Amino acid sequence: MSQETETNQAADELDPLAPTNPITPPAGLKTRTPKTAGTPGTPAGFTPRKAAKKINRGPLWLKPRFLVSGTIVALMLLMAAFPQLFAGFNADPNANCDILNTNQPPGPGHPFGMDIQGCDYYTNVIFGARASILVGIVVTAISFVISAVLGALAGYFGGWVDTIISRACDMAFGLPFILAAIVVLQLFAERTVWTVIFALALFSWAGGVRFMRSSVLEVRNREYVQASRLLGASHGRVIRTHIVPNSLTPLLVLQTLGIGGVISAEAGLTFIGIGLTPPSVSWGLQLAAAREYISAAPHLLIFPAIFLTITVLGFVLFGEALRDEFDPKGK
Repeated sequence: MSQETETNQAADELDPLAPTNPITPPAGLKTRTPKTAGTPGTPAGFTPRKAAKKINRGPLWLKPRFLVSGTIVALMLLMAAFPQLFAGFNADPNANCDILNTNQPPGPGHPFGMDIQGCDYYTNVIFGARASILVGIVVTAISFVISAVLGALAGYFGGWVDTIISRACDMAFGLPFILAAIVVLQLFAERTVWTVIFALALFSWAGGVRFMRSSVLEVRNREYVQASRLLGASHGRVIRTHIVPNSLTPLLVLQTLGIGGVISAEAGLTFIGIGLTPPSVSWGLQLAAAREYISAAPHLLIFPAIFLTITVLGFVLFGEALRDEFDPKGK
């Protein structure tokens, strides 16, 4: 019998439809191993890459960066809302001041020392968180609402609506943010927290509108949006029900990242004498007052600078943690 005939008979014997039990293939005959087969004790279809994904993914609140930044943000928000919890329930930044103790360094009873007017500097720094963080939160919230509304309208309707909104964004981009805020703030004789909020919110929405518009352009042609239109849903219902909820997460992450930048902008404007004015209390005002006493009383500059840096860093890391979780394409 020829070698070819023996090979064909061996192949027939390996046919799974054959009534007889399969036999051990002869030497030289190659067989294929199913792709789903794994190593002993390993489930079918298991790969190291899938295992790595399952291991790396976990609850957001257990990730180190989110845990650390979230703790910082929570503490700073609590400090801004209830400064008495940190400085004492009867604390007042302008009470119990003694001009004879001006610029005293840190010591017993006064961990941050005394300020220019002889007031407890620790109490002043704690109460300074309210104005700085309030400006960052409110300006970001206003920018978020404007960006969501205008971006959704521009991306959904297109045409002349998109043209008008896009040209308005171009005009806002053409003005330097800090310079435009300085011009607006110069129009007010007394600059309060709400004055600074108005000036910063007036020019902080353009980037968010562009971001929201690009997200809406990706969503508006999806199947569920087209089906809603075919069923007779109005434009307003489609935008509220489908467009905005499915496009809002990237914008929310972006605005969270911007809170730290707004806090820094307020402190910078106040430091150069354009932002908040007394009797307001903020970290920017404390830094502005301390620049003339850097060599004689460096603690006046160090402590508000540390709190400002930690707050901005906390909000930035918190926004990055949210971005990695909810908008991985934005990394």
